[in-house]
Amino acid sequence: MEINLAGIRQEYTKSGLRECELPNDPLLLFSRWLQEAIDAEVNEPTAVIVGSVSAEGKPSTRTVLLKGLHDGKFIFYTNYESRKGKQLAHNPFISLSFVWHELERQVHIEGIATKVPQEESDKYFRKRPYKSRIGARISPQSQPIKSRMQLIRAFVKEAARWIGKEVERPENWGGYAVTPTRIEFWQGRPNRLHDRFLYTLNSDGKWEISRRAP
Repeated sequence: MEINLAGIRQEYTKSGLRECELPNDPLLLFSRWLQEAIDAEVNEPTAVIVGSVSAEGKPSTRTVLLKGLHDGKFIFYTNYESRKGKQLAHNPFISLSFVWHELERQVHIEGIATKVPQEESDKYFRKRPYKSRIGARISPQSQPIKSRMQLIRAFVKEAARWIGKEVERPENWGGYAVTPTRIEFWQGRPNRLHDRFLYTLNSDGKWEISRRAP
């Protein structure tokens, strides 16, 4: 079956990004864009594509949800024994991509991931919905399973264990904090002359800004 993709095009006309309006700190611009995505009711505004690399040098991506932006670091939570968890244990270099189609915007981030302190993971875990906490305890994330029924049975059994008790965070589940070293902001513009601005972190801790060709 052939699908004609060549003719699928969209003209980007919603906004622009001017260099004179860029803050020195890219986290300020990111926070503003994220809030605008939330206010615009973009579908899943905190969804972020996470890229990691295996021990063999093979890249892989998946989507998680951003759960915090603290002290200039991007925070997300996952199973440490998942595919991405194992890859990050071997190679902490990571990429994050936010795509907000409704606003014709993208943000691409590169940096280094480190585990957040256990008490921080505990604090967030307690805020999760009850069923999500049970699910985190029973899911062997990224591992092969026989059927969906296997998950359902494990969920029911685990839920029964915690009736009337505070569900504890499993040791193999927690957060990562990504310290960015490179952040690119992309704003769609007419005629494919998009605005692209790259922030690069220098050795002195200051951000350098440059415009990039679309």
